[in-house]
Amino acid sequence: MQHLSLNDDQWLQASLPVWSGGLGVRGVTQLASSAFLASAAGTLPLQTLILRNGSASNDDITHASNHWHSVAGLAISDSPPVGGHRVLDSIVVGHTFETLCNKQSTQYHKARLLAAAADHSGDWLHAIPISACGLRLSDESVRLALALRLGVEVCHPFTCICDTMVDAFGSHTLSCVRGPGRSQRHHFINDLIARSLSKAGYPSIKEPHGLIRSDGKRPDGLTLIPWREGRCATWDVTVTHTVAASYLAITSSSAAVAAEAAARRKEEKYVEISRTHLFFPIAFETLGPINRVGTEFLSTLGHRLSLISDDPRESYFLFQRLSIAIQRFNAVCFSSSFGEAQAQFLDQQGHT
Repeated sequence: MQHLSLNDDQWLQASLPVWSGGLGVRGVTQLASSAFLASAAGTLPLQTLILRNGSASNDDITHASNHWHSVAGLAISDSPPVGGHRVLDSIVVGHTFETLCNKQSTQYHKARLLAAAADHSGDWLHAIPISACGLRLSDESVRLALALRLGVEVCHPFTCICDTMVDAFGSHTLSCVRGPGRSQRHHFINDLIARSLSKAGYPSIKEPHGLIRSDGKRPDGLTLIPWREGRCATWDVTVTHTVAASYLAITSSSAAVAAEAAARRKEEKYVEISRTHLFFPIAFETLGPINRVGTEFLSTLGHRLSLISDDPRESYFLFQRLSIAIQRFNAVCFSSSFGEAQAQFLDQQGHT
C-alpha cells in the first residue's frame, strides 16, 4: 500500500475532531490552553484555600489565556466564554476549520472540507473494525477514504476504462458510468436497509411491482406493514459524487446539497407513489453527507431497532455500517476504473 504524503494544512485538518472534518488526532497546541483554563477555573476556589501566594498561578492563567485567545482567533480584550473544556475547545476548532476553508483556492477542496464536516460523514472513523460484522476496511480502502477526506493526491493521472482522463485525486472514478462498483454499492445498501427493517419488525420486499401502473417505475423497497399513519413505507437509494463537476458549484458553498438535489429528483420521479405510501428518498454522497429526509428515516429505523434489542446505540451502529459501505465501495469504484495494463503496473508497484 502506498503511503499518503500530507502537507501542513492536511495535517491541521487531521488534528481536528471527526465532527469537524478531521481524524480526531488532536494536537497539544490546540488542546492545552483550553484544558488548562477549564481545569484552573474548576479548581480556583480550592487553589485559593491551599496556596498563600497565588501570583505564580495567576501568571500561568494569564499566559494560558493569551495562548487560547491566539488559537481561537480572538482579541486579548475579549473575555473567554463561561464553560468547561468542551466549550473552549469548540471555539478553537471552529476557528481552525474556518481558517482552513478560507485558505482553499479551489471549489474541489472547499466542497471536500464542507462535506467532511457534515453530519455522519465521519461515522466510519468511529466504527470498531470487526471483520465478522463487516466493519473492517482493507488497507487500500482506508488509504482512499483518508485521501478523499483530507484532499490528498491518491494516484497518478491516468485514462479510465471509459476513456475519460482521471486526475490525481481520482475524482472521476467514483462516478464513472462504466464502473461496476456503483451497482454493487446500490444493492449492498438496499440489502442493509431491508435487513435492518426486518430486524425491527417491518418485513419488506425489494423492487416491488405494481406500485406505479403507468410507466413501471419501481422504488428500491416497500414495507409489508404500515410504517406510520396507517401507510406502508417505500424507499429509494441513490449515491451521488460530492465533487463531481456538475455539483462543485453548489457543494463548494454548502454541505449535503448534492444529496438534497438527488433526493428531490427521486421525489419528483415517485410523486405518484407518495399519494398512497410514505416515500423516503435516501441520498448519500461519496464523501459522506446524507439528505435530511433520509437521515430522519434511518434515525427512526435505528430507534425502532433499539426497541427490539434494548440497545440505545442502534442508530449509531446503523449509520456506521452505512458509512463503512460507502467507503468500501468508493475503493471498489476506484480500483475497477483501471485498465488491465494499469492494474498490472499497480500490482508490480505493490510488490516492490
